[in-house]
Amino acid sequence: MKLTGKEKVSYGLGAVGKDMVYMFSASYDLYYYQDVLGVSAIAMGIILMAARVFDAFNDPIMGVVVAKTRTKWGKFRPWLFVGTLTNAVILYLMFSAPPKFDGNGLVAYAAVTYILWGVTYTMMDIPYWSMIPAFTEGGKEREGLSTLARSCAGVGSAIVTIITMKCVYVLGQGNERVGFKWFALVLAVLFFLFILITCLNIKEKSTVDVEAPSVGQMFRSLLQNDQAMTVVVTIVLINCSIYITSNLVIYFFKYDFGGDGWYNAYTLFNTFGGAMQILAMMLFFPLLRKFLGTTQVFYASFVMAILGYAVLLILMFVNMSNLYLLFLPAFFIFSANGMLSVLTTVFLANTVDYGEWKNQRRDESVIFSMQTFVVKLASGVAALVASICLTVCNLSQNTEGAAVAVAGSSVAGLRLTMTVFPIAGLLVAVFYFHKKYILSEQKVEEIAKEIKERKKA
Repeated sequence: MKLTGKEKVSYGLGAVGKDMVYMFSASYDLYYYQDVLGVSAIAMGIILMAARVFDAFNDPIMGVVVAKTRTKWGKFRPWLFVGTLTNAVILYLMFSAPPKFDGNGLVAYAAVTYILWGVTYTMMDIPYWSMIPAFTEGGKEREGLSTLARSCAGVGSAIVTIITMKCVYVLGQGNERVGFKWFALVLAVLFFLFILITCLNIKEKSTVDVEAPSVGQMFRSLLQNDQAMTVVVTIVLINCSIYITSNLVIYFFKYDFGGDGWYNAYTLFNTFGGAMQILAMMLFFPLLRKFLGTTQVFYASFVMAILGYAVLLILMFVNMSNLYLLFLPAFFIFSANGMLSVLTTVFLANTVDYGEWKNQRRDESVIFSMQTFVVKLASGVAALVASICLTVCNLSQNTEGAAVAVAGSSVAGLRLTMTVFPIAGLLVAVFYFHKKYILSEQKVEEIAKEIKERKKA
């Protein structure tokens, strides 16, 4: 049975909600605790990174739990609902640090809430993405659903990127601490409502009912699925590169580009970038797919991203007086990011079929639990890099814009970290992917055909 329009819209809304809260946490948790509340940048970097190490154990276990689940509502929706409800509550608490806390108390509060947020996000994110192969049998329908979900996720990310600082200033009436608290509440409520719609309207259509593996078996299975590991490593490298920039761009506008209304320039830049990311997912990607294969679009996206970072680096040291000049690199970087996020999901979904073909086992939850883990791992690594940069460059709430402008080395360090690190990460990613990935569109079709023949036999 083909997916209905109602099901597609419901699934897409879920992606909007979950990526709104993910982008909010990934982009503003460090800023909230370090710049607004005054927690040490290094302390926050260590917390964010340590939480991701913890997820190395939590995420795979959650994948196994989902695979073992058997209820009348299916194995995905119960965890999707419970995970969303608890994650929404923790999100609000994470950005509502009690005023009486300071110093070590704030560090402890940040650590506990962030780790709990990661655990509960995993609880809902793994079943959400695991539903893609369970909805489809491969080919164009799966690619279409993956594209839709990633496009909607990009919309959610873009919305938060665009409106956060404006909403924080409006809701807090200039007080960032109060503004973040109320904005987090708004996002938490929207997140729960969107996922509730998904749970009510989505049902599993096709999945292979197999015995759930142990954690040891799961890791062996992943190591045997060389294509899943290839895509996973590529996702880590891409997201590390992108998240380093997204963590630091707010500091760039506040302390480098400067001005009393710096958040207006920041909002305008993100509005343009978010629009390009959405257009890339919904227009540029489908258009390029008419002429190019998925791997060719993938390589083209890498070229665009690297070119965008190179142009940004040049502009930072040549002309920083005109905001609109920064739109040129933003076009390439955000467009590339939009297409890369769609393609990595398509490639990862293809590795589910590859694993069934090679190992006679279809492990949707196992493989997609790795996607959840590596995305969060990448955000942790990026946050640690960003925190080291902030410490070395001496950027904090107590730093006057004028003082930063005088300290040329501080500005140079911020600019180089935002551009050179991402370029290096993307270059490594594209060379690694080119060497290891073998699942061309023709190969995917051959695998799907052979799996069907096995089932008939």
